[in-house]
Amino acid sequence: MRTIPFAESMSVEFKSDRAVLADSELLDEVIGFANTEGGTIYLGVEDDGIITGVSKKHADSIGVCALIANKTVPSLPVRADLLTEESQPVLAIYVPQSKTVISSSSGKIMRRRLKLDGTPEVVPLYSYEITTRLSDLSLLDYSARVLTEASADDFSSAEIARLRSLIQKNPASDKTLLNLDDEELEIALHLVAKSDSAEKNYAPTVTGMLLIGKREKIRALIPTARAEFQVLEGTTVRVNEETDEPILAVVEKFQTYFEAWNPEEEFESNMYRAGFPEFSKSAFREALVNAFCHRDYSQLGAVRILIDNEGLSVSSPGGFIDGISAENLLIAEPHGRNPCLADVLKRIGLAEKTGRGIDRIYEGQIIYGRMWPDYSESTSRYVRVFLQRAKPDYSFYRMIQSATEQNKFPLSIHQLLILSLLKTEGICTKDEIRKKAWLSPARFEAAMEQLRGLHLIRISGTEKKPKYQLSPLPAVTSAYYAIREPPTRMVIAEQSIDTVRQLARHNGGVISKEEIAGALGITPSQAYTLIKQYVSDGTMQIAQKGKYAKYWVR
Repeated sequence: MRTIPFAESMSVEFKSDRAVLADSELLDEVIGFANTEGGTIYLGVEDDGIITGVSKKHADSIGVCALIANKTVPSLPVRADLLTEESQPVLAIYVPQSKTVISSSSGKIMRRRLKLDGTPEVVPLYSYEITTRLSDLSLLDYSARVLTEASADDFSSAEIARLRSLIQKNPASDKTLLNLDDEELEIALHLVAKSDSAEKNYAPTVTGMLLIGKREKIRALIPTARAEFQVLEGTTVRVNEETDEPILAVVEKFQTYFEAWNPEEEFESNMYRAGFPEFSKSAFREALVNAFCHRDYSQLGAVRILIDNEGLSVSSPGGFIDGISAENLLIAEPHGRNPCLADVLKRIGLAEKTGRGIDRIYEGQIIYGRMWPDYSESTSRYVRVFLQRAKPDYSFYRMIQSATEQNKFPLSIHQLLILSLLKTEGICTKDEIRKKAWLSPARFEAAMEQLRGLHLIRISGTEKKPKYQLSPLPAVTSAYYAIREPPTRMVIAEQSIDTVRQLARHNGGVISKEEIAGALGITPSQAYTLIKQYVSDGTMQIAQKGKYAKYWVR
């Protein structure tokens, strides 16, 4: 059976060796892999996947590894195995991702990328891209760079005043900073750093210029620092603002714009009243701050906010840094591209101090019963988060609030993910929950134990293959009814049918009275009354009569 892939990808490269591949071409491919994500080169395979075999020169795996180690700087260790596929020898060269920038001994630096047709290619890594690569690997903090061509006179007094105002207003800020004079404050926040070439031994850092620099100086020294706020209604442009002001001013301005385009729906019933915004304010704030905090300032482009008919998206130049992806955002250790800038934003209370601002973005969507933030449109060139427009789920929101009051502190992000998943899916197995919510076995058990203690979930199925769902009466449904008028039998039937359908789907489309009673937390007689209602309105159909009656669910 063939073990070699049939097509090339970002991690797989085919190279023909019928004419004996030149060492320089082989080195280009190896260096390209090392400076990207690593991968495997199959020497002796044509571009279309046909195996033609490796030449005698390259059949020596030890010699090929030695060649690569001797011709790369710093020396790159690779592993090579001679495979036999379809009676033809193929050399598989396994290239690790390098934690620094690799070049050939002649100074050639390469990287891999995808062409427009989706196939990979190796291209030069230009000098201006090296900064980005080192930042992605957390080997370089561009935001801490000293701008020797600038001075403290290039700071705006109005922005320094804004900085002090933010520290004063934000509860999470370091209030001891207010006791410092302007010069001491700039040093304490690393807005300036020592420089032998500076007139007063101190010069602004990139962070300092981004936060409190004069606009014209930012434009001259950091021309990539731009931001856009756009609002579209259909194809009609309602707002199109582009700015290169300091970050603190832009955040304040964009939050004002956001408030104007984020209507709030009031819900009131009996003693309960709540406001439900179109988009979570906390989710937007964290997404906006993250965009400025983690963007690549060495790369052209702008932080872009777009509100349209489908939802809200926040984009920033620079892909995910090494070790971070859309799949592990919630479980990866927090670390960013611009540590100096991130540290300042935390100390002044603008960014989440724990570095877990991503949790706030998810929480802001989940508590209103909406879809999770979507990072799937992110690429190697930019990160984009999309928050979908959706009506809030009042009952789910009230359930979360009731659980928080009962628990005396907010639910964890893992607990919220589980509840949201069960709300959407209805019934899930342990493996389904762990996979979709990115939970380790220990975190899964801890979160489930707490949720069971709060009576928010119930377990069905067998002991070996348990299934989980949101609790019906009294935990979930009572919270739902607490903000509505007393329910009629018709209302109960309408609110229960989704749970019944989900359970039937797991049981091959049919369900029994006892299963309905267990799923909804009601008595068998109540379940029978509900079944009669479903049968009469055509929602259910009798599949099997008698003592062990079964029903089809439409």
